Amino acid sequence: MVNEYAGPPAQELETFLPKDAKNGTSKYKITPAKTDLETAQVAFDPFKERDCEHPTTDGETLTHLLKASLGTGILAMPIAFSYAGLAGGIIATILTALICTHCAYVLVKCAHTLYVRTKSTAMTFAEVATVALDNGPKWGRGWGKFISNCITYGLFVTYFGTCAVYTVIIATNFQQVLEHYTGSAINLRLMIALLLVPLILLSWIPNLKYLAPVSMVANVFMCVGLGITFYYLVTDMPALSERPLFVSLTNWPSFFAIVIFAMEAIGVVMPLENQMKTPQNFIGICGVLNQGMGGVTLIYILLGFLGYIRYGDEALGSITLNLPVEEIPAQAVKILIALAVYCTFGLQFYVCLDIAWIGIRDKFKKRPTLVNYTMRTILVTAAVLLAVAVPTIGPFIGLIGAFCFSILGLLIPIVIELATYWEQGFGKFNWIIWKNVFVCFFGIVALVFGSKSSIEDIIKLYTE
Repeated sequence: MVNEYAGPPAQELETFLPKDAKNGTSKYKITPAKTDLETAQVAFDPFKERDCEHPTTDGETLTHLLKASLGTGILAMPIAFSYAGLAGGIIATILTALICTHCAYVLVKCAHTLYVRTKSTAMTFAEVATVALDNGPKWGRGWGKFISNCITYGLFVTYFGTCAVYTVIIATNFQQVLEHYTGSAINLRLMIALLLVPLILLSWIPNLKYLAPVSMVANVFMCVGLGITFYYLVTDMPALSERPLFVSLTNWPSFFAIVIFAMEAIGVVMPLENQMKTPQNFIGICGVLNQGMGGVTLIYILLGFLGYIRYGDEALGSITLNLPVEEIPAQAVKILIALAVYCTFGLQFYVCLDIAWIGIRDKFKKRPTLVNYTMRTILVTAAVLLAVAVPTIGPFIGLIGAFCFSILGLLIPIVIELATYWEQGFGKFNWIIWKNVFVCFFGIVALVFGSKSSIEDIIKLYTE
């Protein structure tokens, strides 16, 4: 008889543990406990937790984004191409679009990261900067409130001024057509004042959900107007060989100064994202942002390319000024663009409304709806009164826009990115740092030459 030693007797706990099929020994599987932070990050989904009363779909958000980027600045693309050439204009437009889109992408990506870290479901542009800096590296702490105020006031002043300029543009287009048919001069200030009631009614649209059809109508008006413009551009078009492919690089900064401020829509990015039903779809390779900016870039290139071939160095600041005013199709373009700008007023005004309402809503918890609509009416009235008082306000707002958009749209997003991912690092060879240095240089060029161009316009306004 052979006695085999089977090991020590099983402990009570081991009788309930699974045995190894090969040798019969017990297996112990130890799973380390997650930290509270890890648990919170896994459990908290800011997109599922977001409670938006009237969320917008991806299509509605795309409509708003297209309207925000397809403003009156697109009409200056032919003269912009004259500063870069045919091939140079295409390359420079794509480069500008990539940088502007990237900065908007960076802002939203950082916001999504900060949502999880702070258990928030939505943030404004200013709040993203504040949270990133106050919770980031030591060099950024304490600057959050200052940067937040700069963003808030900068956006409000720029977009409020833009609304005033839009009022002048609408009135001017209708004035030109009416004067052509009546044969008598019409007071521009009177035309601006007559827009007060229609603009107030437009401002009463309560949210972006209900404003989406208006943006769609604006896109239709703009597309039809541009379609007629393209007809004029391809009629009697000279040979490509008559226009240079490239011009001196010393002229390129003027190109960037025009195109950046035509494309830039950083002020509407976070308001649009905050109202989305699926905000995670705003970014990504096929996200709303890339779809919108891709389409906008193609239209900008097409109008700039054809406009420069047709008119060359004779292209004016707005391509519609080159069209024969005595012809009905050209008059239709002016009316369609005026209507498109009118419909766009609501989206540009929403940025001012969002900033102002966040600033006062806690003080008016009784009858908030009445206060909200009263505030809308007062803001629109103030914008119209500003336009009536100073119809030549365009160059001044251009100077403010050149200063604010280059800082808010290009420089601040890269600062937010550095602060947000400071602890995580910046990739192999610190490529993110080098990328941001290039964007910073681009932003400074836009700031300097955009401001220079606007100052020249102001001087010309008062010396001629």
